Amino acid sequence: MSESIARNPSEESKAELRKRLLRARGEAAAAGRADDLVAARLREALAHYRPHAVGFYWPLAGEFDARAIIGEWLAQDVRRQAALPVVAMKGHALQFHAWAPGAPMRIGHHRIPEPEQARPLLPDLLLIPCVGFDDDGYRLGYGGGYYDRTLAAWEGTSKPVTIGIGYEACRATLPRELHDVPLDAIVSDAGLFARAHASDRS
Repeated sequence: MSESIARNPSEESKAELRKRLLRARGEAAAAGRADDLVAARLREALAHYRPHAVGFYWPLAGEFDARAIIGEWLAQDVRRQAALPVVAMKGHALQFHAWAPGAPMRIGHHRIPEPEQARPLLPDLLLIPCVGFDDDGYRLGYGGGYYDRTLAAWEGTSKPVTIGIGYEACRATLPRELHDVPLDAIVSDAGLFARAHASDRS
């Protein structure tokens, strides 16, 4: 881990940390060498957790593009389903609408594509993009709080397995707040890292 990424978060603001990690992520994504490793680890995660419905994300600049992996996973079993997040109202929890390769898309809030057909789907495994992540499964996002609100809205057995997707270059020491909840696992180019309790949910 580089000295800059490992810096104590108390020495800088969360905005500065996010900016630094976004730069590191962009460099890792541009290099391209890590993507094949992330893809392999993601396939490993899907095989391990055996979900029926996967929620994932439409990739923004610097994010790992999981669409081909999800399309491949869907093609292996017609009973499988996938969904993309939809911002129905700014500042509220995300909804998830069914997606398949080639599905018609429209531009939603924050100019992010979302399925044109509004068919709600509740995933049992959720892939979440990470600006940064730490050794305990905590994630740094863009600061909008959408995933925090979404996960808080899920209760009990309906809560999906949560897997952060990121590059190892963005593993860092992160500041934490009381409402922060660690993810069940992280997938990066270095491996699949599950928290101890997460194996009970496979």
